Amino acid sequence: MALGLVEGWHAPDAAVAVVAPGGAGVVAAAGDRAACSRWASVTKLATALAVLVAVEEGTLGLDDPAGPPRSTVRHLLAHASGLAFDEERVLARPGERRIYSNVGYETLARELADRSGMAFERYLTEAVLEPLGMAQTRLAEGGTAAAGLSGPLEDMIRLAAELLEPTLVSRSTFRCATGEVTFPGLDGVLPGVARFRPLDWGLGFEIRDAKVPHWTGTRNSPATFGHFGGSGSFLWVDPVAALACAVISRREFGPWALQAWPRFSDAVLAEFGSG
Repeated sequence: MALGLVEGWHAPDAAVAVVAPGGAGVVAAAGDRAACSRWASVTKLATALAVLVAVEEGTLGLDDPAGPPRSTVRHLLAHASGLAFDEERVLARPGERRIYSNVGYETLARELADRSGMAFERYLTEAVLEPLGMAQTRLAEGGTAAAGLSGPLEDMIRLAAELLEPTLVSRSTFRCATGEVTFPGLDGVLPGVARFRPLDWGLGFEIRDAKVPHWTGTRNSPATFGHFGGSGSFLWVDPVAALACAVISRREFGPWALQAWPRFSDAVLAEFGSG
């Protein structure tokens, strides 16, 4: 059984779930679904959704200026603004390189707060967390739009279900965010994994494409999208297999995850996948 592989992770607090669309819901789960844990950079998926809601509401435009000179909301979402990873420093011109940037997401949150007239945490709650019933998930004190959410697997399951069948934004917006590479051909480093030529990304969602090595499995289709976090959490959605997989853990991401997660994902797809 795929979920039995989790026992070999040496992560006693890990909780995992396999989610299918429609009435199927959770098709398999293990661990404590109610215990809260840091989501780390999986937070960016919820932040991206909040920004996309704001775009559809007309609060923001994807091509509105934001961040460094000549950068836009679109650049920030796709890690293409040129901002450094964790400091207010510009390393490249917008659209020149894929530089994974927490600062870029913090900049997005400030822009959204300024344009909406409400604190980012409130906007995120009202636009994403409350509509999806993610009642136990919130930004930790001092947490950021890049990596600050904390919540239980139960709420990450709700997010996974939304990513399988979107309700918060239109299907065309969602397809643009998850099914199309934003600024194709940009090279970059996926932190903790490898340098990729190119490092494909959508609007907030990493797109798997043909990356090797990768934190998802070899059975995952190139259309797989999602994110992982340094807290040992991840969420991927494979639209070809019509399946999502969510994990929270308190074992920090490291080389162990790049060995364990792909094997686990392959087993999940072999056991539960439909594509």
